[in-house]
Amino acid sequence: MRLTTKGRFAVTAMIDLALRQASGPVTLAAISQRQQISLSYLEQLFGKLRRNDLVESTRGPGGGYTLSRPAQQISVADIILSVDEPLDATQCGGKENCHGENNRCMTHDLWSTLNQHMVDFLASVNLQKLVDDQIAKGMQVEAKPLLRRAISPAPGLKPPLVNAPNSVFALGGHLASQ
Repeated sequence: MRLTTKGRFAVTAMIDLALRQASGPVTLAAISQRQQISLSYLEQLFGKLRRNDLVESTRGPGGGYTLSRPAQQISVADIILSVDEPLDATQCGGKENCHGENNRCMTHDLWSTLNQHMVDFLASVNLQKLVDDQIAKGMQVEAKPLLRRAISPAPGLKPPLVNAPNSVFALGGHLASQ
């Protein structure tokens, strides 16, 4: 049994969100940049988290995601199970047909018990504890994330005026007059 990137990324993104939502909705682009997780992958994960009522989305400028309930009420198991992460160490996926129809393997009960212990442990850890652990380790949360503009220049800056011809024909006319 191993936890795949889907579950690990979902938990990481939810910690990031919980750390920063006090200053308003958090964008997936900001989480993607900070955590080095693909934006399209985060969009898929957050679609599932929203459908499972763990996050809420706000559209428009200043929009993003917030937790749908307090972090103390969201367990790691809630997060992992909401993104369809299987927590199953059995060979048969819990169907008890490890060696064919109605034929369980000798270790089926062992792996089933392990599954239950994993779910119980992950259900006992809430998102607020993970946030508190990050703060205790010295995690610095910026007051308001910096907005990066992709295309437009900084406001108030105008391009310098240049007294030059603006076409090949104007250049030809300018050179001919000299």
